[in-house]
Amino acid sequence: MSPLAAPAADPTLATFGKDPWWLIGGKVLVIFVFLVLTVLLSMWVERRVIGRMQLRVGPNRAGPQGLLQGLADGVKLALKEDIVPRQVDKVVFVLAPVMSAVPAFISFVIIPFGPTVSIFGHHTALQGTDLPVAVLLVLAMSSMGIYGIVLAGWSSMSPYSLLGGLRSSAQMISYEIAMGLSFVAVFMFAGSMSTSEIVAKQDHIWFAVLLAPSFVVYVITMMGESNRIPFDLPEGEGELVGGFHTEYSSLKFAMFFLAEYINLATLSALATTLFLGGWRAPAPISTVWSGANSGWWPVLWFLVKLWLFIFFFIWLRGSLPRVRYDQLMKLGWKILMPVSLAWILLVSTIKAFKNDGYDIQQILWITAGVIAVVLVVTVVWEMVRGGDGGEIVPGAERPAPGAPQGDPFAGGFPVPPMDAPHYHGRARDEPARPATIESASEEVTSGTH
Repeated sequence: MSPLAAPAADPTLATFGKDPWWLIGGKVLVIFVFLVLTVLLSMWVERRVIGRMQLRVGPNRAGPQGLLQGLADGVKLALKEDIVPRQVDKVVFVLAPVMSAVPAFISFVIIPFGPTVSIFGHHTALQGTDLPVAVLLVLAMSSMGIYGIVLAGWSSMSPYSLLGGLRSSAQMISYEIAMGLSFVAVFMFAGSMSTSEIVAKQDHIWFAVLLAPSFVVYVITMMGESNRIPFDLPEGEGELVGGFHTEYSSLKFAMFFLAEYINLATLSALATTLFLGGWRAPAPISTVWSGANSGWWPVLWFLVKLWLFIFFFIWLRGSLPRVRYDQLMKLGWKILMPVSLAWILLVSTIKAFKNDGYDIQQILWITAGVIAVVLVVTVVWEMVRGGDGGEIVPGAERPAPGAPQGDPFAGGFPVPPMDAPHYHGRARDEPARPATIESASEEVTSGTH
């Protein structure tokens, strides 16, 4: 590859489809190798960062500073025995990991790494390909990945694997809807679904600043889409014994692992492309240095933004606990989707006024004022009615021992009653005894604890 400067024109849809076959094959190979190396490096960075956050050493045996730990894990998984349970649907059981890994690779082909450059005398864009509906290709491929997870749980013939697969399908569908809605405002401002043209529209201001609510919604939904903490409910070990891949081992399990980390890179790259200017340099660099967005330098800016997002994923995994499933679904359906719909309505209204010739800055100030008033009224209303929200009333006493209690299953949460059978060594109808040192020692010696 020759490090010649790129032409001044940015890539467009007309740029693609003119490369020779060897250049197309080279791009595909580079994208494949890049994703594999990103997965290996992401695993090492995640273990080292979380080890530092949890006051642990992290991997430090395989290679210098543990750099070859991911490669060692891959060799270990490849050499492990491939155990297939007897009752599984073998065709679907084998096909499911492939359906999860292959779409993850395909999604990255429309991500632009940089502008047009010269490679062995041929001017080509640093991007696999582009389509008029390129962003929809990513959504379609992520939807195909859901089939792999659901079929993995169904074909395993295990109730826990099936529950994990169903959880994942419900979670991904709900968060993909909110994710798709967060893209609508980007499409409206860019006037295209092509990733190269979306990057070109951010030459003056990034959409993360111009469309901040869409950016926040996308960041939340990409965490739900990746099935990682705090949204890793399909793999909840406490209740699912590992989730949809419980019955998998060896290379089949490795393909699920590979798909998860490739999706991590794809979601980060898509966020960089749609909201952070893609391969364009940040404002301080691009304003001072005129050649920052030409040649091969944009690849560096793209990689820096990509790894900042991956670090953000890792930081959240080491900081936040897993949420409950009802909280997860409530966030997707009752908060993110209504907020996205309201934001799209607001953006479309502003665009309509702008097209009619109105002062857009005045409209933005009026809109910000209306939103501020609504927020203040909402906060005041919640403060006024906050006393009825189930607070502990001062002076309230606990029910007397032996008094009838309410239904412990009311509300859908199976909480056992305080007078459960043999609770503290007594029968259900036996009144509670006061806790003393003598009674505690008596229970210990009698073997009830």
